[in-house]
Amino acid sequence: MPFGEKLRELRGNLSQKELANRLGITKSSLAMYERNERIPRDEVKVRIAKYFGLTVQEIFFGNSEYI
Repeated sequence: MPFGEKLRELRGNLSQKELANRLGITKSSLAMYERNERIPRDEVKVRIAKYFGLTVQEIFFGNSEYI
């Protein structure tokens, strides 16, 4: 599953704007990540993983179950 799809699933009922604010990124950046148009910088990957209580590998590289 592409990481953008994983990110959309993890976001759940939060709006893109709300999650972006919590992660300290722009809504447009988050939208591009979710559409697989852009890959987050490593520091942003770490913030995303920490926010969801997962590893960077689980979200961005692995095919393992993450929820």
